[in-house]
Amino acid sequence: MNFNDFQLNNHLIQAIQQCGYTAPTPIQQQAIPSILAGRDLLGLAQTGTGKTAAFILPTVQRLMAAPGTQVRALVVAPTRELAEQIHAFTQTMIRQTGLRSLAVYGGVSKSAQIAKLRQGVDLVIACPGRLLDLHHDQAIDLSRVEVLILDEADHMFDQGFLPDIRRIVRQLPLKRQNLVFSATMPDAIKHLAENILNNPATVRINPSRPVQGIAHRLIAVAQNQKTNLLMHLLSEESMATTLVFTRTKHKAKQLAQKLVTAGFKATSLQGNLSQNRRQEALAGFKSGTYTVLVATDIAARGIDVTGISHVINFDMPDTAETYIHRTGRTGRAGRLGEALTFATGEDQQLVRVIERSLDTSISRQDAPKLPEVSAPRPHPVAVVKTPAAMHRVPRESKKSSGISRPRRGCAVQTNIFGLPAAAPPNKTKKRMPHDRACVAAPYTAPDSGTTTNQVRSMRATKEE
Repeated sequence: MNFNDFQLNNHLIQAIQQCGYTAPTPIQQQAIPSILAGRDLLGLAQTGTGKTAAFILPTVQRLMAAPGTQVRALVVAPTRELAEQIHAFTQTMIRQTGLRSLAVYGGVSKSAQIAKLRQGVDLVIACPGRLLDLHHDQAIDLSRVEVLILDEADHMFDQGFLPDIRRIVRQLPLKRQNLVFSATMPDAIKHLAENILNNPATVRINPSRPVQGIAHRLIAVAQNQKTNLLMHLLSEESMATTLVFTRTKHKAKQLAQKLVTAGFKATSLQGNLSQNRRQEALAGFKSGTYTVLVATDIAARGIDVTGISHVINFDMPDTAETYIHRTGRTGRAGRLGEALTFATGEDQQLVRVIERSLDTSISRQDAPKLPEVSAPRPHPVAVVKTPAAMHRVPRESKKSSGISRPRRGCAVQTNIFGLPAAAPPNKTKKRMPHDRACVAAPYTAPDSGTTTNQVRSMRATKEE
């Protein structure tokens, strides 16, 4: 079977031939006829199976049949990299058709995107957040969308985009064609598909099966030896283009910096980079400027590089599906690839789950002899020199019960528990202001009730 069997427009056939495609992939063979017929579709297929062409080719064919001036096709993708990948392929397919496409995502100027929308766009590839922002600003009209495509729906669920997807769907006309593509089918995606799709055709291309032509290898290594092991493999083995996966974006950045310091042509692709830096890293990896790309699972969505020779799981993936997604970046287009996984003693249970998904055992090997990595020294505590008076050591006293001793000659007042009573508060005489006359109150003797003046007069009488 070839692409001519789909009876596509001649411009599309020429664009396909210029890209070097000869025969459609299994998902393209099964999905394109149903989409051309106008049916809703649920496509379950793994990464690298040709999903993008499966929905872009029939969508462009439909838009060419009835030209318009509004946004008539909407593709929603979870990441900027995936949106750019779909947009790049779409631009190649519509080069001589008169149609216009636009990628819409955050991290770049919103005004530039608004200006292009005002010029007229037929097909928009968007990330949910920026699309809702533009709609809130009344910069994009979604009331005439004829085709809605949700790509990587399971990943959008993982990132918490489903509420945004539902808000987007409420802005679309009820009469439209809906296409949902996903690698896995969690319950949330199943419910979403049931609400969106109308009597859909279902295409399953081994969504949980690994890509053929990939050799899997497991290396047992301690956590603190992973970086040394990675550098050893990159130096000793012939790794032309290597994609390294880490669990967090901070680790991806730090690991790439260590590789650069060690002399490797490495860069990172993670969420903290600006859009220009992300595009620069991805373009450099494709062109060969960088031979090692350290990335997270989220940022790696949309990496479409056919020449990746090795995928290295620096950190063990969380699920078997994620492992298949990662390793599916190599061994594309009929080429051979190798997937290496660094595993510690805590990863054995997940390794068995992955082997069940692969339906085969993964070859194991011990890490080569690597230099020992010592634990980091604690930072020295700075000693501040102070006067000797501040370093006086209190004199040792006899061991006591912790109760302060009373002064000599003073009666010990105790409370009902037999402990010394608390000392009365220290009352200080309030000083009077200087501009106020200080008049002393006459003193009254506690027993006699006589005042000071009376006592003086009595003494004077006796002396007389």
